[in-house]
Amino acid sequence: MSTPLVGMVHLLPVAGGARYDRRGARPILDAALRDLVALEAGGVDAVLVENLGDAPYAKTAARETIAMMSVVLRGVVEAAAVPIGVNVLRNDALAALSIAAATGASFIRVNVFAGVAFTDQGIIEGQAHDLHALRRDLGAEVEILADVHVKHAAHLTQLEQAAVDTERNRPDAVIVTGTGTGHETRPEDVRIVKRTVDLPVFVGSGVRADTVSTFRGADGFIVGTALKADGRLESAVDVERVKAIAAAIASLRSAQ
Repeated sequence: MSTPLVGMVHLLPVAGGARYDRRGARPILDAALRDLVALEAGGVDAVLVENLGDAPYAKTAARETIAMMSVVLRGVVEAAAVPIGVNVLRNDALAALSIAAATGASFIRVNVFAGVAFTDQGIIEGQAHDLHALRRDLGAEVEILADVHVKHAAHLTQLEQAAVDTERNRPDAVIVTGTGTGHETRPEDVRIVKRTVDLPVFVGSGVRADTVSTFRGADGFIVGTALKADGRLESAVDVERVKAIAAAIASLRSAQ
């Protein structure tokens, strides 16, 4: 489908995270399935699951984090009627791909795919080479969505050069965001990346029902905060908010 809406499932803290409550995977899966039901009822085209509750993040995930996320992702994949993706924060692309391959997830998000990002976790380098090698070795038909100038980070290159560098490392699509979670993506940034690369370009943060029309050139939307009750990141998904954004994107599709 053109211009898909990807809704976020933000996991409660999992094993290995500083705020994990040691109750096991069941409460985490139950909360994820609750949000999945609301997202599907609201009309999303895909769902991206990430361990948002694990802040402060390590650069790469602990073994227990990977194990518990695999359990949860398998439950989500089995219950879902739409494609499921995974993002392992802060930037463990190899873990995300391994989880996706083991659980049947369809795609992953990689925050720092190419180049270098200066983040609150320190300097993070892209993992494109190792990620492609692992995908080959696993024989995994898992698509890679790669951020360009990912949020919560500073970057050395200009956006246009970063887009060129990202495309050169061969992801399946790219993502453009604002400066942080829930912060609006600049429409001009989306236009810059669209005219620079030949890949699908997703808007990755800050989208609301009333701003969808400003991103007419976008190929898809990844939405989290705006789908939550009262627009609060820590709240459950609100099906009416999902329907509102899905309707706005449907209007955008019909106008194209």
